Amino acid sequence: MRKSFVAAALGFTLAFAGPAVFAATEGPHAAWMDWEPGNDVSNIASLQRGAANFMGYCAGCHSLKYKRYSRVAKDLNIPEEQMEKLLLLPGAKKGDYILSPMAKVDGEAWFGKAPPDLSLITRAKGSDYVYQFLKTFYVDPKSANGTNNLALPNTAMPHVLSALQGVQEAKFKVVETVVDGQPVTESHWESFELASPGQLSPEDYDAFVRDTVNFLEYAGEPVKAKRESLGVWVILFLLVFTALAYLLKQEYWKDVK
Repeated sequence: MRKSFVAAALGFTLAFAGPAVFAATEGPHAAWMDWEPGNDVSNIASLQRGAANFMGYCAGCHSLKYKRYSRVAKDLNIPEEQMEKLLLLPGAKKGDYILSPMAKVDGEAWFGKAPPDLSLITRAKGSDYVYQFLKTFYVDPKSANGTNNLALPNTAMPHVLSALQGVQEAKFKVVETVVDGQPVTESHWESFELASPGQLSPEDYDAFVRDTVNFLEYAGEPVKAKRESLGVWVILFLLVFTALAYLLKQEYWKDVK
């Protein structure tokens, strides 16, 4: 489950990027902007897989500083033996917060900025954004690391999941427009083409990303599933109470009328 620090940099550049020369997100609305993970935080099996994905590909660089290993194991029904074997980073204890072993100075030296904590990434950016980011890497020879991203143009992060997804090329339509009397060149995304298949089929990769996003959404609000379940009963109670209050009102006003 332990990957290299480079592979563990999953999601690191969600926090920053340089200016885009060709803004793929500009222009007409593109189909990828509507991609949604369709995740469900009440799906414990999905959350367990997502936790394994995070610890295997993200935790080397990223922290979940508001989550303890023991709390994750309890919420996701993970036996203590499996938690210690599959989730705990080397040297960590089950009562510790999930902190990355990467030093801040190393992150700044290697990437230009320390990888951010991902505890609240889905609450800050939205689950759809994180899902789209992990699915829209494409080959870009002009970039420093050879890849780019539609959701975050000119991202400094390489496609660390390319072994799973494969290498995809983006097809763009170059459009010349005039803005304030000046010619402007825009690049509008049209489609992806898989140049080199990965270890997972497109369907399995989608599931992998969905589970990972699901876990990050749980990390941002651990009680969300319980809150939503309780909310149904609260609404039902309010409906019944409203009906009783209405009948009581009718009874009182019957004598007045």
